[in-house]
Amino acid sequence: MTYKKILIAVDNSAFSLKAAEIGFDLGHQLDAEVALLFVINRQKENVNIETGPTREVSEMILLKEAEETIDQLIKMYNGTKKLYRFTPEGFPKEEILNIAKEWEADLIVIGTHGRTGLSHLFKGSIAEHIAHHALVPVFIIPPGIK
Repeated sequence: MTYKKILIAVDNSAFSLKAAEIGFDLGHQLDAEVALLFVINRQKENVNIETGPTREVSEMILLKEAEETIDQLIKMYNGTKKLYRFTPEGFPKEEILNIAKEWEADLIVIGTHGRTGLSHLFKGSIAEHIAHHALVPVFIIPPGIK
């Protein structure tokens, strides 16, 4: 199988920084198109009607964070054949799979936090969910990769 469209799922963590580095490296080696995907996570909205930001302000802050993260990664690793960027709003587990299908990705690259125990039980693993439900191969970058 040839990989011509590589989707790299990122957030603002160090784990996704390494996933982006490896994903871009694969894109260079395979002369593939690359897309960066940063899901604006609804679960991270910080809305407090009485004292905090409104929903619109919270969404704007999260979108700015997503755009800045993608811009930083492009500056660090770009040089691919063709680059796309996606910043959908929703739940990462759903949106990564949706964009992979819509964009017709051949490969998904995603980092993992490597959670175990109670943390894994309560927060789950986005990377694990993607690996079990994706219609294309998933390259999971574990923590600690140099």
